Amino acid sequence: GAVAAAAAVEGKPVFLVYGRTGWIGGKVGEIMAAMGHTWYYGSARLEDRKGLLEDIKRSKCTHIINAAGLTGRPNVDWCEDHKVETIRGNVIGVLMLCDVAHGLGIHVTNFATGCIYAYDDEHVIGGKPFTEEDLPNFGGSFYSETKSYLENMVRQYPNVLQLRLRMPIDGDLSNPRNFITKIANYAKVVDIPNSMTVLDELLPMAVDGALRGLTGAFNWTNPGAISHNEVLQLYKDHLHPEFSWDNFTLEEQALVIKAPHSNNTLSHVKLRAAFPGVLGIKESIIKYVLEPNKAAGTRADFKAGTQVRSGQVK
Repeated sequence: GAVAAAAAVEGKPVFLVYGRTGWIGGKVGEIMAAMGHTWYYGSARLEDRKGLLEDIKRSKCTHIINAAGLTGRPNVDWCEDHKVETIRGNVIGVLMLCDVAHGLGIHVTNFATGCIYAYDDEHVIGGKPFTEEDLPNFGGSFYSETKSYLENMVRQYPNVLQLRLRMPIDGDLSNPRNFITKIANYAKVVDIPNSMTVLDELLPMAVDGALRGLTGAFNWTNPGAISHNEVLQLYKDHLHPEFSWDNFTLEEQALVIKAPHSNNTLSHVKLRAAFPGVLGIKESIIKYVLEPNKAAGTRADFKAGTQVRSGQVK
């Protein structure tokens, strides 16, 4: 309380962060600490208006960063069987947070998803990417369906910076949710170019965006697209020469997943205008993920029982 009060008096930013138990929320906390900001984790559930007001009053926050939301474990297929919980976490809660903050004039940075689009006749692989103004066209999974409703509503709040992440990657290859580690563990992978987010580069930029008072939707993915095979080839070339993998088609994948997964390329024009130094996806993966792991001698973690191919653990 005293620290928050002192920061408020000095006109310094005070951050309230939601998503303490999540991967991205945890990383935001590490970044806050590294940057030396005054910050707190919120304890309220997002759908609890009274609890949110208490968190805001206690922290005297000037900025809220929301990384809470249900993706489901081990993946978005969980949401197919837990639809009410998914609506509560992904729609009602986030809208409640944006609405409470709007009433108090507090800036919100909301981590959202770019998995609300899918390649179509107008947006083909290697062709025109999806911009921040495009309406969602992918409701193939219930997770994406809820995120699509939310996207169209959150855009109406003038106090919100809506950051659309996809297929997040970070430098911790022991993390099973890291896209590189996740697909390295799959028995088979599809091979489709996609926009992806390197968290180690783009999360600190998100804090900068909040401090600059940026609002509206941004595709928060590194410029360019990269395919699953290209990601795994980079991993193999830099860290794991004997690594191998197998591909399968979207039709074959459809037989083993509960709901279709989104594949798309997002426009980087708006992001690059705001952050001219942002690296392209390949360069960012090499700089923030592969080179540090090579220097540390670390590789992706493989879960027990993952296939052994030609004598090598896959």
